[in-house]
Amino acid sequence: MKGAIGIYGFRVMGENLARNIESKGYPVTIGNRSVEVIREFMEGKGKEGKFIPAYSIEEFAASLEKPRKVMLMIKAGETVDLTIENFLPYLEPGDTLIDGGNSNYEDTERRVQYLEEKGIYYIGSGVSGGELGALYGPSMMPGGNKEAWAGVKDIFMAIAAKAGTNGEEPCTTWIGNGGSGHYVKTVHNGIEYGDMQLISEVYAILRDVVGADNEEMAKIFSTWNAGRLESYLVEITSEILNEKDETGEYIVNYILDKAMQKGTGKWTVISALEEGEPVTLITEAVYARILSSMKSERVAAAKGVEKPRSLAEKKDTVDLLEKALYAAKIISYAQGFSLMKAASDHYRWELKLGEIASIWRGGCIIRSAFLNDIRAAYEENVELKNLMVAPFFRTELEETVKGLREMVILGIRNGIAMPAMSSALSYYDGYHTENLPANLLQAQRDYFGAHMYERVDRPEGEFFHHNWSGEGGNTASTIYKV
Repeated sequence: MKGAIGIYGFRVMGENLARNIESKGYPVTIGNRSVEVIREFMEGKGKEGKFIPAYSIEEFAASLEKPRKVMLMIKAGETVDLTIENFLPYLEPGDTLIDGGNSNYEDTERRVQYLEEKGIYYIGSGVSGGELGALYGPSMMPGGNKEAWAGVKDIFMAIAAKAGTNGEEPCTTWIGNGGSGHYVKTVHNGIEYGDMQLISEVYAILRDVVGADNEEMAKIFSTWNAGRLESYLVEITSEILNEKDETGEYIVNYILDKAMQKGTGKWTVISALEEGEPVTLITEAVYARILSSMKSERVAAAKGVEKPRSLAEKKDTVDLLEKALYAAKIISYAQGFSLMKAASDHYRWELKLGEIASIWRGGCIIRSAFLNDIRAAYEENVELKNLMVAPFFRTELEETVKGLREMVILGIRNGIAMPAMSSALSYYDGYHTENLPANLLQAQRDYFGAHMYERVDRPEGEFFHHNWSGEGGNTASTIYKV
């Protein structure tokens, strides 16, 4: 028996993905740098399945059907490069290497080109859904050498989560060339950062302003999950708030308020800066995690500082919070999809944003009911600049943004930090403002640096300089961007 595909890197995600593949009828070669992990698996869960253990890279490669398909489920960064080099002596032209980790898309771009020169296909595939998603059906975002897709498509389609009204639409598709697959996964994770921060801010209002207890909050999130806020993260928030330990205490109450991160949110923000896209909500979500990690500083700073407190009416506030969270989530996704469009244009990836929304409907962490509406918006207008101006979402925001406005005000009045919600509102207001105060800003730049400006009464693209101080003369700077 030969392996139809090999999974190298056999911790939680690798093991569960291998079990998923095997459950669909494909023999799987399994390997790991620490071979003891493979031995233990074969003595336990792997006894009954069509698993082919390999205890060296040479043995691993020899056990696979040709052309070989090897999926790396290992830590991103230098480890991937080292593992590729270790595999290369045992691979042949036409074989495919797949990186299923959270690699930086720029690394994937480089590896695609490097391996193409050696005749090896390379796929960088985002895999979302956590350990249960890997086992029962993740959302998968493959990109790289398009020629490789035919060889792995059936396996990916079989193991991916299923969505749609009939529950038969696989949550995977070919994303594009180069590092596009890992880029889409990076933005997915950035949106995930935003979603989690928004929910946490709602939790803060419910806990510290409304005065709701854990049981009440769990019921609120459960009710919301039955409506337009239906999503994986809202669902598990309800479960988390309800969970108790063996002593009967709520576990969440004893978790230290220091959030960690692995870097994909930061990569999203860096890319947004490079593409000139104002992904403000995700940026604030990243910084909120950084601020949370400064626990000792916050504890010291909080001493002696009196926070304003005015309890709010529970029912009215809960209704407004539902609207606020829904509106902010729309704005968050609008920013993420706008960023993907900008990057797609820049790198010529030709991303199909409607298909991306479609494959995020199941398996992944940010799966939400309104992804169907996002898909429909891009199917109606493939050149859509921003989701907020799509007819459906424009109407939804007109109805719900008042709730967002009221809850940001409530948070400010009560000293509740709401970086994600307040940035969502600022982005919404800024995007929908015909005349921003940037005319004054540009005048300042021209005053101190002769950076010039355009005029409302002249065609765009004509630049002017004014001698504001009377001493600067008519010499102006050049127009450039770094």
